Amino acid sequence: MAMDPIEIIERYYRPDSRAYRIVVAHGGQVRDKALEVAGAVREPEVDLDFIAQAAMVHDIGILETDSPELGCSGSQPYVCHGELGARMLEACGLLRHARVCRTHVGVGLTAEEIRQRNLPLPEVDMVPQTMEEKIICYADKFFSKNGGVPREKSLEEVIASLARWGSDKVERFLSWHRVFETRS
Repeated sequence: MAMDPIEIIERYYRPDSRAYRIVVAHGGQVRDKALEVAGAVREPEVDLDFIAQAAMVHDIGILETDSPELGCSGSQPYVCHGELGARMLEACGLLRHARVCRTHVGVGLTAEEIRQRNLPLPEVDMVPQTMEEKIICYADKFFSKNGGVPREKSLEEVIASLARWGSDKVERFLSWHRVFETRS
């Protein structure tokens, strides 16, 4: 399905807003990294057009979160941005793109984790399954939306940021890293 990510983002964001600039800049960083990773994977069934589109809109849901540092004044906690974005994209008929939104938070959340941590999310598995979902989620971890100087984090910085959520998160990320690194 052909779609213009900027057109989708502009359905929800004012182009002159801080949140718009952050979503577009961050999406571009993740898109470029994801396409680099996908190129290294060299699997013909990997959909590069989809990766480029979905990476650009994967954080569209931040708009509805209470994240003033990102220019967002919604009412929901930040952890909900993937689910919120998924609902926004589903309303546009972009079900596959919506799944990327839903599964990219952290390195994915299981229904059990959502229940145990009492997160304000549906109790369903939200873990990347397809190669495209894994690539975008992986690429996303190398970039922050904190508004500082946009730079790619080192592997060590990514691991350190995931470690606070548990060794299982680090291992999932490293399992992807081993696949992507060995194929480049």
